Order: sequence, then C-alpha cells, then structure tokens
Amino acid sequence: MRRLFKWKIIIQEEEKNMSKKITVAALGPDIIRERLLGSKALAFVRSFWRKELDRVLPEQPDLIVLPEACDRLMGQSIPERLEYYTERGELMLDVFRDIARNNHCWIAYSAVMPAGDGTFRNATMLIDRSGRVAGTYHKNFPMINETTEQHILCGRAETVIETEFGKTGMAICFDLNFHDLLERYAAHRPKLMLFSSMYHGGLMQNYWAYHCRSYFIAAVTANECAVVNPLGEKIAHSSNYFPFVTAEINLDYQVVHLDYHWEKLELAKKKYGRGVNIFDPGRLGSVLLASEMPDVSSADILKEFDIMPWDEYYQLALNHRCGPCHLEPL
Repeated sequence: MRRLFKWKIIIQEEEKNMSKKITVAALGPDIIRERLLGSKALAFVRSFWRKELDRVLPEQPDLIVLPEACDRLMGQSIPERLEYYTERGELMLDVFRDIARNNHCWIAYSAVMPAGDGTFRNATMLIDRSGRVAGTYHKNFPMINETTEQHILCGRAETVIETEFGKTGMAICFDLNFHDLLERYAAHRPKLMLFSSMYHGGLMQNYWAYHCRSYFIAAVTANECAVVNPLGEKIAHSSNYFPFVTAEINLDYQVVHLDYHWEKLELAKKKYGRGVNIFDPGRLGSVLLASEMPDVSSADILKEFDIMPWDEYYQLALNHRCGPCHLEPL
C-alpha cells in the first residue's frame, strides 16, 4: 500500500533584529583507542575533549556538534565499556555543560547513557548557552549488535527542540538509512539537523538536508565533518589534516522553485542587490534565497514579490494533478 504524506505549508517568519547568522562547528577526531579503566579513563577522556574543543573555541561558535558516543574508549572490552558508562554517568555531561556555560555556546553531546534499569540509550543531549540540557534524542535505529551485545534500546521518537536558532532536530549514525524517521523530521521543517556519527552516510547527508529544507551539521568520527545547506550542497568540510570544521550560516532563508519565479527573483535582486543572496546549485530547479538585511527578512521578500516557498509550490503541483480532467482516464 502506498503511503501518502500531506505536507503542511510553512513560511517561517523571522523576528526583526534577531541574529540571522550563526557560527557552527563539528568535530570528528579519531576514535579514542586507549584501554583505560575507572578514574584514569574519565581523566583521559576529560583531557582529550578539552584539548579538541580548544581547536574550535577561538572561532567563538554558537553551536558545537560532537560525534557519536564521543567519550567511548574503544580499547575496552564490551563488559568494561558498559561498566565505564555506568561509572561515568553524567560526569562528562557536566564537563560539557561547564564548557557551554563558560563559552556561551550550545553543544550537542553524544554519548551512551545508562537508563538506570540495566539498559542503555545511544543519546544526543543538546546543551544550551546556560549549561542547561534543552532536549535529548535517543537513537531510533541502533545497529543490531548495539542492542544484542550492549543492551542499547531503540528510541521511540524524533526529537525537535525549539531553540534560539529555530527548530532543531537530531539523528545518530545508522538512523540516516531510515526513510520513516526522515519523513517525521521533514514534517517539522527544522532549521537545523544535527548528525553525530561513526558512519558518514554519503549522499544521505545531502538528501536529508534537502528533504528537511534544513542546514545539516555532521560530526563524524575519523571521517569528514561537514555543513550541508538546505539544497543539499556541502558548503564547508573538515580535511585529512584537520578533523573539524567551522562555518558561518545564515538562518534567514527560503527554498524556492524556479517555476513562476524567474522574473520575480530578478526583480528582488535588482531592488535589494547584496541585501538578498540567491544561491543556485544548478540542475535542481530550486534556489536558496537568504536575506542579508537586518530589517527585511526572507519571508518579507517572498511576500513582497509574490514568491511561493518550495513547499507551497509542491502542494500546488499535487493539487493540479488531482484537478478535474487532469488525470488520464482509467
């Protein structure tokens, strides 16, 4: 049976004088391979992450995304690792809360957390500038052996948090393969999707960004970390020399299909010049329109020039197909 999705049409209005541009960072240093136990393990992990974060904090990021299970020690056996998770508890969470508070930034901290009943969750905790945990996501699709060997249970739902940046969603590693979870996130139209992983995901990163119409911030252990824009275009990435990336992004944007809008987009550009940025990735038929002006939002520009956001155009096309005499006869 075919599943149909009814999209809610959303034009996200930006508040006047709010900060539209933010600096984001993602880190993916190589796996912590040491076999340490007890207090030595905790001391090592604490020192490791303070050193790694010192590489991006000079950029004064508004948001930092850490990779999946970032404080795991791969040299430990599974029983040792589970004991370490229980002993560690929220100690590393408190470390990252202090760092967020002292540097006035948000941090997405990903870790395996004990649930208190002998089971665990592969989780991402989003810490705000005051050091408060604004929300937690539990990985919906752990790999099979995460559950059978490590007692990590599957999360039940997507997590979308209302933040100063707008709606923010989170996914972890293997999640990226599951379209049902993607559809649930896309229905929220988040401004940001935060991805903590030990698996890169390839083209799925780009597809998630485009399908959600969101910026996709990927922190991947020992692999490329990246910032992908809402058209699915990678705009910044780490390298083989530096396992981290920082980038400035503009959250006052709209995704627009070119159909019906060629002349309107030209008129908007003629009027506002550098005040409006219209990015065309080519071959997609859609552009990313962003306002660079403090007193005119991207939603204002769409309204002024009678430009439909992509989702409204999509709904128009769906409605047209179902109109009288528009379908071929049976």
